[in-house]
Amino acid sequence: MRKFFFAFVSILVVAGLGQAQVPQKSPPPLKLSDPMPGNLFVELGRVINPAVVNISTLAKPRVNNRQYRDPMLEMLEQFYGVPMQPRQQMPPQSGKPRPFGLGTGFIIREDGLIVTNSHVIQGADGIQVQLSEKAEKLYDAKVIGFDERTDIALIKITPDGKLPVAALGSSKDVEVGEWVAAFGNPYGHGHSMTKGIISSKGREIGEINKIPLLQTDASINPGNSGGPLVNSKGYVIGVNSAIDARAQGIGFAIPIDEVKAIIPQLEKSGRIEKGLIGVRLGDLDPNIDPEYLGLKDAEGAVIVSAERGGPAAKAGVKPYDIVTEFNGKKIKSSVDLMDAVSDAKIGSNATMKVIRDRKPVTLTVNIANRPDLTKGTEKAPSKGYSGQKAPFNLGFTVSDLSAALRDDYQIPSEVNNPMITEVERGSLASQAGFRVGDLILDVNKKEVSKALDVSKYLKKGSNTLRIVRGGALMIVTFDTK
Repeated sequence: MRKFFFAFVSILVVAGLGQAQVPQKSPPPLKLSDPMPGNLFVELGRVINPAVVNISTLAKPRVNNRQYRDPMLEMLEQFYGVPMQPRQQMPPQSGKPRPFGLGTGFIIREDGLIVTNSHVIQGADGIQVQLSEKAEKLYDAKVIGFDERTDIALIKITPDGKLPVAALGSSKDVEVGEWVAAFGNPYGHGHSMTKGIISSKGREIGEINKIPLLQTDASINPGNSGGPLVNSKGYVIGVNSAIDARAQGIGFAIPIDEVKAIIPQLEKSGRIEKGLIGVRLGDLDPNIDPEYLGLKDAEGAVIVSAERGGPAAKAGVKPYDIVTEFNGKKIKSSVDLMDAVSDAKIGSNATMKVIRDRKPVTLTVNIANRPDLTKGTEKAPSKGYSGQKAPFNLGFTVSDLSAALRDDYQIPSEVNNPMITEVERGSLASQAGFRVGDLILDVNKKEVSKALDVSKYLKKGSNTLRIVRGGALMIVTFDTK
């Protein structure tokens, strides 16, 4: 598995404007026709650094016994689908907000509008901006909008006067091999500058961003997240975002053309409108025989369930359907389908090709508007949970989803399937491959929503259970003794 890390420094592990318009370009340090001067990077630093800001995020210590997580690891887990480290308990605390993380941003409008990465500000209770490393004044920033899947956020400060801005260029004509400079706040070393070249472009790394990224060997380190990647003429061509943890000199930036396209919507609505069809998704087990499913390759997105009365259900989508194409785009995984649906025009009809019972089926589904789920309320977890043992001495315990279980395993509110909470060593369940945390979707092709349903539908002899584990759909078959 490839490992990528967002270039964001986490300090303390804690829990969690006018008419919209793309800012106008400021005069770059060099004209496009000018030859490259010997002091090129000196000039770039002189012009760009004043528009670069250091971002510090703050979080209030919680006064309950909830489990605390590093926000960067939370984001990585969303894309990888598995925990990056065990959850840890922290003692109850209270008091003022404390340091949470460090990142970078750059000013794109004189009134204090700033671009940064979404993962820099995610989970923060407060955001402070420092205009220069030696400046004593810290400006409180307001979040204007953010989008996790593109990893772009807009924040705003109220300055004492007009601020210097970075000129936004175009990433469309960027060429491999051209000089670039990266600016940021690596490990708290404010307003640092590194140089390199564009190593590649169009890097598709769905784990960390839906947008094909620019690759550079200009040093990008934790804390550089949200800083500008600038070409030799002084135009911002990308937003520094992530690094390849396996190597040195492999960093990634979000192309500025994609950023400019979403700035107006973020400023106007605070979010990007995304399509929705009302399904829960899983991925195929890579070890499964594709011919058994009627596929050429083990690729596609598995429909785990369709929301009752939702667009997909109305279109005839059924559990077990394997989506192979959506609006003409080939679907290789659940992430592909989520991105394709998100990008579809709201209110339009989309064509979806699925494999059902080894046969191709074409469906037409209407695209709904995905609701804003960022405005939910936090509820205190209940104390513990109980379950019941499966019959026939199978050796596992299944439980209904309590508040504590949802909190421990980060299960969204719309999921209501029972979970395996204990597997006895050496038991039939252990030998069959069951694990604690598995969500049971159905037993012998009968959907289950309660722990009692599992016991009710299990039988002597051969049994088949459909489960979800870490975002992947799995089918487990075993015989009772």
